[in-house]
Amino acid sequence: MTKQELVRAISHETGVDQSSVLATVEALMGIIKDTMSEGENVYLRGFGTFNLKKRAAKTARNITKQETLIVPEHYIPAFKPCPEFLNMVAAVKEVKE
Repeated sequence: MTKQELVRAISHETGVDQSSVLATVEALMGIIKDTMSEGENVYLRGFGTFNLKKRAAKTARNITKQETLIVPEHYIPAFKPCPEFLNMVAAVKEVKE
């Protein structure tokens, strides 16, 4: 599902016009990004948690130049679904493509 498909579905479900729904979805994504860039997690009860995962420093190789690089410690965004969400996804018989 794309963002536009999500906006259409929410608009159809709620009866709110698509431009208002798009503005709300954009605001939600912006707030989640801003909050996480400040080092805070976002908890959505009944849906899941957007959290930061710490990746330790490591050694990597650039095989085209035959050199070793040090990748510094860093954080990456991650999503952990709530148990109800996990159960719903686990019940899916096949994935539509």
